Amino acid sequence: MLEKGSVVRSLAGRDKDGLLAVMEITDAAALVCDGKERPLENPKRKNVRHLADTGLRLPPHAADSNRALRKALAGFAERV
Repeated sequence: MLEKGSVVRSLAGRDKDGLLAVMEITDAAALVCDGKERPLENPKRKNVRHLADTGLRLPPHAADSNRALRKALAGFAERV
């Protein structure tokens, strides 16, 4: 189940197969960031059907800055 702080894999779009972090969830969409193409200041609205949950969660400090988010997602890329 997707929730704030979940690490997801994109299934469709330009960012296909990339890891993203969920910043907010609405009824049919999620706001996701990766810290580079989609910084924390400008999250992407993505349909939840186009996201696959990895079962991983961001550490609490990872959403403090774009640099910290990129570093956290890079660490997860090795595990997924």
